[in-house]
Amino acid sequence: MFEDFEATRVRAGEASVFVRHGGEGPPVVLLHGHPRTSATWHRVAPLLVRRGFTVVCPDLRGYGRSTGPEPTADHAGYSKRAVAADVVAVMRSLGHARFALAGHDRGGAVALRLALDHPAAVSRAALIDCLPISEHLSRITAEFATQWWHWFFFAQPEVPERVINADPESWYRGDPQSMGQENYEEWRTATGNPGVVRAMLEDYRAGLTIDRRHEEEDRAAGLRIRCPALILWSLRDDLEDLYGDPLEIWRHWAADVRGHGIDSGHHMAEEAPEALASALAGFFTGRSG
Repeated sequence: MFEDFEATRVRAGEASVFVRHGGEGPPVVLLHGHPRTSATWHRVAPLLVRRGFTVVCPDLRGYGRSTGPEPTADHAGYSKRAVAADVVAVMRSLGHARFALAGHDRGGAVALRLALDHPAAVSRAALIDCLPISEHLSRITAEFATQWWHWFFFAQPEVPERVINADPESWYRGDPQSMGQENYEEWRTATGNPGVVRAMLEDYRAGLTIDRRHEEEDRAAGLRIRCPALILWSLRDDLEDLYGDPLEIWRHWAADVRGHGIDSGHHMAEEAPEALASALAGFFTGRSG
């Protein structure tokens, strides 16, 4: 897994970020979602390297082998603003002042915040299986609350930690065959760590509070993504079923929006790596998307 990639650790303020990086060419950073680590990209990253990119895969703050601060009542230490700043620090430490990025799931929320807060750093942004958190919350229906109930469970104090840590394997239910054995083992180690579980819950607690406020403030101020945005979604997941065409929602957040669905379940990087890598490479080089 990640043959010919280097692994390093970068200090970014209150966070210590574990990062894999390899290849030569224009820099691309790949941001994973919940409850994965950077290892979720193990099938996509080498394909992008072969297409001529430098590829950087960090564990988000508190996930995997990255660490963050002790949680606080306002959840600011795990806000998408804080995590986006980590990514900028990581890329600068590797010598990249400007880069393309792709974010999946919770990593998509980080990618959105990064593009809004650091527009000079982002050349192109791919947002995968996600909407802005505030858009989800403004469209709550019985269907959303039923299917995405974990958002609101994770926001409760202390109880989710007790429930999940009692049997993390049963809670998260990974599959070594579809994930790949090494990716699965890394994920299993991470989700079996109570400190990682706590940080992942803080990610969701921040989402319903400080992250939502940041997004609502941006919308009120008319702030939008300046760079081209590629929206990708899994055709065998529920994003389109819940909201219709995701592009229509994202057009409120960026002027240059394009995208399409990919035949996959939610964890697209593991289930449809060739299709995802092809879409990302075409977009990042400006040839398609």
